[in-house]
Amino acid sequence: MSAPLTRYEIRPLTDKHLKEVLKLNLRCFKSGENYTKYTFSYLLNEPKTLSYRIVTPSEQIVAFVFIMTNMDGTGHITTIGVAPEHRRRGLANKLLRHTEEALRKRNINTVMLEVRVSNLPAQNLYREFGYATVQRLVGYYNNGEDGFLMVKSL
Repeated sequence: MSAPLTRYEIRPLTDKHLKEVLKLNLRCFKSGENYTKYTFSYLLNEPKTLSYRIVTPSEQIVAFVFIMTNMDGTGHITTIGVAPEHRRRGLANKLLRHTEEALRKRNINTVMLEVRVSNLPAQNLYREFGYATVQRLVGYYNNGEDGFLMVKSL
């Protein structure tokens, strides 16, 4: 018997969600690779940052994304996370589609992100969306792991 389908909705992410996002972020990413409360608060209050959450019918946040936009027509997916127990359900896919549409509406024509060299599932997802690896970022992460810079024209 399969698990019941959960209806997920994308909603804006605001400062009032800070505490819940901090907790989810700790569950999504390796220790030492988490943004601080200050960084998240800055992103949530920065007018050029877009932020979205995916919620369950009970309003539990199960995924989030932060995107910084620049005056030069570029966007940077700063972080995107999905709760471990909600992975493999298309939520990152849903967030990426929503993010790219929001960027297009703001006349952003290029989007970029960084991803761990070891995070093959994320790299595959980004490639499916048309992102190309343009640079290896040696020692990019706190533990010394390399990252890839991936870019897409919208």
